Amino acid sequence: MKKTFLVVISLLMIYDLNYSQNQKNDVIPDESGCNYPVPYNIPQVKDIKEVLDRVKNYFVESTPYRIIDSKTGKTITDFSESNKNAVIDNSKGEFNQWSYTMGVVYAGMNLVTEVTGDKSFVDYAIKSYDFIFDSLPYFIKIDKKYGAKKEQYSQLMHMAALDHCGSIGAALIRTYEKNKDKRYRDMIDTVANYISKKQFRLEDGTLARERPQAQSLWSDDFYMSVPFLAQMGKLTGDKKYWDDAVKQVIQLSERLFDREKKIYDHGWNACEAKYDPKFYWSRANGWAMMAMAELLTVLPQNYIGRERVVDLINLTTQKLASLQDGTGFWHQMLDKESTYMETSGTAMFVFAIARGINKGWIDFTFSPIALAGWNAIVTKVLPNGQVDGTCIGTTFANDNVYYYNRPTSVYAMHGYGPVLLAGAEMITLMNNPKYDVKLNKAIMYRLKENN
Repeated sequence: MKKTFLVVISLLMIYDLNYSQNQKNDVIPDESGCNYPVPYNIPQVKDIKEVLDRVKNYFVESTPYRIIDSKTGKTITDFSESNKNAVIDNSKGEFNQWSYTMGVVYAGMNLVTEVTGDKSFVDYAIKSYDFIFDSLPYFIKIDKKYGAKKEQYSQLMHMAALDHCGSIGAALIRTYEKNKDKRYRDMIDTVANYISKKQFRLEDGTLARERPQAQSLWSDDFYMSVPFLAQMGKLTGDKKYWDDAVKQVIQLSERLFDREKKIYDHGWNACEAKYDPKFYWSRANGWAMMAMAELLTVLPQNYIGRERVVDLINLTTQKLASLQDGTGFWHQMLDKESTYMETSGTAMFVFAIARGINKGWIDFTFSPIALAGWNAIVTKVLPNGQVDGTCIGTTFANDNVYYYNRPTSVYAMHGYGPVLLAGAEMITLMNNPKYDVKLNKAIMYRLKENN
């Protein structure tokens, strides 16, 4: 017997948010007689890929791959002697750094290649990792003689936080699957040893930080740990990594997930646990959503604790659907419409929701949420491939003033990886054979199931 479910969704599509907000007369009437300030359409795979190509080309054209003398600006070619002025050329930004934001970029590059077959994306990740490992012995020598400079792979040489290894380590595993470089594997094992045995934890084993208070939890650390543990379990077959990943999601959620609001608090301090002030920052929730999606992707069916993770990602998705702005974006503070529309969190939600629909943990009726979000994101990808509207690096704070006034910047790397991930997953969704997507007077989703 064949069952057909039809969902009719009105979807607001965006072509230039900033322009349309200020040009009230520029409205496009759809055939139903309603007026929308933006085009009303379904994204095409070729158009999604064009956006991803722009972002990738921006990275390819902006990454210098050279070591320079910080005093003279000249390229260093003789590595036989330690030059204490040696630095990685970052004149154009954070490119080729060993950082958690670049880890998300490399994860996105990997996924686009997996989805589209376009090897140029993963080639960028491979070239960047190779540059890091080619350069590392020289900076180790300088570190021993003069001490490490903050931006010259000090986080790699002296790991002291999840930010230093988890995100970029997870992407390194994905890249290692395509380029079996022994240096990659050695560093993967180093990261695994740090997260499993050295990172500060609470007494119950929850991964924690000693800032801003002595015992603090950050929602950011979902992504700074769980994807690596998930990938490590897949790589090695050792279930201890999956057990730890599931434990982290559950135990972090016990303190950070607001069961009433169904979204995540940015941070929690043990010293104020009873009266914990709550701040529902968009990107904090994005980190949690992406981490759960990455874990569920590799976690076997019926694995102990899996259903609790599925429940958490669905509860959050349910709430995000109601919090999404009419533009398709989500706000900087999810529960405060007076805060600005923010790109990185929006892209993270689009990725996680689309991934959940494609894999079957999230119901297909949430597809319009992802579509609306993607069409919003497109308006923030500039012609040169830069991504606008991303909140810059943000610590765990305890006042609204701080979160409200964090600026956005095209140089905030936090938005680029999520856009690549979201676009790749949207291509998968648009190509998903389970669904027919049609545009008549509304967006129509048709799911066909054979019993």
